Amino acid sequence: MRRLPPLGALRAFEAAARHLSFTRAAGELCVTQAAISHQVRQLEDWLGEPMFTRRGHALTLTRKGASYLAELSLAFDRIAEATGQVRKAREGPLRITVLPSFASRWLLPRLPAFRARHPEVDLRVTSSLETWDGRDEFDAGIRSGLGRWPGLKADLLARESLSPVCSPALAQGPPLLAEPADLVAAPLLHDQPRAAWEQWCRHANVSLDLSQGPAFNDSALVLQAAVEGQGVALGRLTLAGDDLRKGRLVRLFDLALPNDYSYWIVYPRLATQRPDLVAFRRWLLEEARRA
Repeated sequence: MRRLPPLGALRAFEAAARHLSFTRAAGELCVTQAAISHQVRQLEDWLGEPMFTRRGHALTLTRKGASYLAELSLAFDRIAEATGQVRKAREGPLRITVLPSFASRWLLPRLPAFRARHPEVDLRVTSSLETWDGRDEFDAGIRSGLGRWPGLKADLLARESLSPVCSPALAQGPPLLAEPADLVAAPLLHDQPRAAWEQWCRHANVSLDLSQGPAFNDSALVLQAAVEGQGVALGRLTLAGDDLRKGRLVRLFDLALPNDYSYWIVYPRLATQRPDLVAFRRWLLEEARRA
């Protein structure tokens, strides 16, 4: 039987040694810097040898640490290659899970451009609000969050902020909606969580009756209701971008409330061996930069 150190400790050491940084290793592996430090210490205790020389925040490899890194990198490369060969046998369509609101307001209008550039990719898009943890039913996901999904790589697509939007006709009145206090006379449309309007009011230093107005469980529905003139939505500006550019919606004020959650493409690290996912990721990041 092989006597091996814990795999998690090996991965932490290999990443930290390659970067010569616990912080960058933590970012790559989507864990905390303290977790990397703990796992490296665990490996050093298991081996009975220090792998790093630590001088303040600076790291250098010991002679044995450098030798161990070279061998580990080769071993991980062989594991990745073997895994890629196994996955090739079952690679079929590229399966993406996407938040319904992002799918309908942002991704769907742009997909013809992707198909024109990559007609060879068989892309399957599923819209879902369910949390995706990297399981095999999908190859990648587009999700809203803080950028931390354990065991997955996450690339930032767009940061989000909230600001009142409505149809041009509703903005022109009557009543004229020229400043935040004027919203007291306007019908409000509510997203989930409903507390977003309350946060924006504090940000704008205005008091509104937030008990009135219909509520929707999907940001895309709120924006569509605003497009149809049903009221003022606290729009997610990334999702509302196309409607704003085409004049279907207008921003009432420059004031915007930053949202902690941003949009990310999330995927297992080994998925980057798939050429179709590499192509989709590259195209998606290009589109996000242009939006």
